[in-house]
Amino acid sequence: MVKRFDRAYFDRWYRGAQRVNSDTDVRRKVTMAVTVAEYFLRRSLRNVLDVGCGETPWRTHLKSLRPGASYRGIDPSPYVAQKFRVLQAGFGDLRLLRIKERFDLVVCADVLHYLHEAEIRRGLGAMVGLSRGVLFLEVLTREDDIVGDVEGLIRRSAKWYRHLFTAAGLTAAAPYIWLAPALRDDAAALEVV
Repeated sequence: MVKRFDRAYFDRWYRGAQRVNSDTDVRRKVTMAVTVAEYFLRRSLRNVLDVGCGETPWRTHLKSLRPGASYRGIDPSPYVAQKFRVLQAGFGDLRLLRIKERFDLVVCADVLHYLHEAEIRRGLGAMVGLSRGVLFLEVLTREDDIVGDVEGLIRRSAKWYRHLFTAAGLTAAAPYIWLAPALRDDAAALEVV
């Protein structure tokens, strides 16, 4: 069965009785990601790329916290692309988009654990290349107690993701937050994990 990210999907998991994240939970994540990005960039956030953005919950909070920062969303869902005016593309298609802009914050929340390894590997290098700051990579792992949409979820170990991200040149810095290669040399030893 092919998973459909249509309005019914978002109604079920993002608004209904089975809602997995409250607005407050998302706000905390956005606030942390913005703060950590600015800490390492040593300036205010200018732009954000949200890969697998869904109904763009990050955009609302980003615009509230940093009204001057630009936001670009990408999602494979035709419903999302049309209704929320974001670019329609899958994670593995990132390099085909030929985006020239580099982003202070790249977000990929609740996406990678649904993708096959080949698609992750196709898109990860492109996503890292689009970042000049930090990446917020929220991923559920085999070790996590998962509540919510487990249909199609691929349970990989945290070790697998850490190895993948490190091999791509990223450095762990905070919960779900990884420094792009350009920032690693400026970080002090105890600022990173």
